[in-house]
Amino acid sequence: MEIDVVKTGYLEENCYILKKDGQALIVDPGDDFFKIKEKLTDVKPLAILITHCHFDHIGALDECIKEYSVPVYDQSNLKNEDMVIGPFSFEEIENPGHSKDSISFYFRKEKLMFCGDFIFQGTIGRCDLEGGSMTEMRKSIAQIKTFPDDITLFPGHGPSTTLGEEKKFNPYF
Repeated sequence: MEIDVVKTGYLEENCYILKKDGQALIVDPGDDFFKIKEKLTDVKPLAILITHCHFDHIGALDECIKEYSVPVYDQSNLKNEDMVIGPFSFEEIENPGHSKDSISFYFRKEKLMFCGDFIFQGTIGRCDLEGGSMTEMRKSIAQIKTFPDDITLFPGHGPSTTLGEEKKFNPYF
């Protein structure tokens, strides 16, 4: 799988374009549709995955839906299910704390997880916004700690990391 990172907006949100066999998934279409569209010229988008519905993660959602006519998957229509969309296979993991609707998309075979604002390199997403809860975040961290260390985490902002590195160095773990 090829992964393109598109930094969008003044908060430099990471929109991810996952490509495989000429097809693509869009993860968290931030607020710069034209930058996202540039990365999709050689592939057919199949779906949009949303880790949570904060404005910086869904700013270009309506434009992407209008342009590509693809389904959107988020916490409201996924329930810890295994999903197969074209050549992509993943599972949804609920991890509230940053927001009530926070989820991650785990591509088990590739050992990749797109975690939105749940985990960042060396820290976690803030819990003081509406719908946030440090109590829920602690539960989500306890759950994610049971996953393998060699998973690469792709957060909603900043650089990627591994779960093993976060278990060792992230003070919230």
